[in-house]
Amino acid sequence: MAVDSTFDGAQSLVKAVFLDYDTVSTGDLDLSGLRAAVGELTLYDSDDSQTAARIRDVEVVLLNKVELSRGLLQGAPKLKLIAVAGTGTNNIDIVAARELGIAVCNVRGYCTASVVQHVWALILGLTQHVSGYSQMVRGGSWSQNEALMVQALPIRELSGRTFGVVGWGELGRGTARIAEAFGMRVAIANRRGATAQAGRLELEQLLAISDIVSLHCPLSDLTRGLIGARELSLMKPDALLINTARGALVDGHALGMALKAGRLGGAGIDVLAQEPPLDDEPLLDPGIPNLILTPHVAWAAHEARQRCLDEMAANIRQFAGGRRRSRVD
Repeated sequence: MAVDSTFDGAQSLVKAVFLDYDTVSTGDLDLSGLRAAVGELTLYDSDDSQTAARIRDVEVVLLNKVELSRGLLQGAPKLKLIAVAGTGTNNIDIVAARELGIAVCNVRGYCTASVVQHVWALILGLTQHVSGYSQMVRGGSWSQNEALMVQALPIRELSGRTFGVVGWGELGRGTARIAEAFGMRVAIANRRGATAQAGRLELEQLLAISDIVSLHCPLSDLTRGLIGARELSLMKPDALLINTARGALVDGHALGMALKAGRLGGAGIDVLAQEPPLDDEPLLDPGIPNLILTPHVAWAAHEARQRCLDEMAANIRQFAGGRRRSRVD
């Protein structure tokens, strides 16, 4: 394994900051692994206005959602390593980090079980209408009209239907295994911009045949706006769209319009283009039917968050030893 640049001097002297620890933990996680991997660890709540000052004199930056631009990186001359609490790195100027000799490590595969559970919670919420029926019962509708309950909200079986996966990584594979357990057929989309693979479909074909489409691809120049008005028009009118990947993969305005017009059966969305959302976020419109919105928590099971911190610590230890681990640069 190739030896890479590491810390100067003793590892025990390494200063590290976690810029937005509040987005990962409320104090419920074990930090001993991270503290053992560095000499001095300071935890901060997220505050973008303080980023420059917080990273100016440290060698390791840990972060989840804070953005690190070229200018911020240039203002941190001692910085050697950025350890990301997650897989996506679109909030970091990777090109600038590479030019400045700053390593970037992410964490992969730590939240598969958590995300898969959330995907299927959204799907089952949309197909079984558990929340809607519960509200009806609590509101007295069952007592007032028992016969109405059977047909009040449409319930459908998943068996025999088609589950379309866009992004055939660990998360896509994990959700597909559950689809197969429900008796569904799995269709896989070709990666945009890559050579077509046998047994996979072009996105347009997959959208047309799928009863559920679940997005699991990273955000890039090729995937930004992947699902817009045209793509939604190709889907079945009773199909479901699930997005637990990145908000900017989907045109929120187009999705809201499709749901309002009844051109789509429903959507389960855990991510938005701007997080937290601004007042003009189109999917916050209370008039949109059959839409479940959750606040980017698919990854947030306690076990997944602890696993993430432990993997970050392992990345730091490996870097300190001159080895490449989970490097994205």
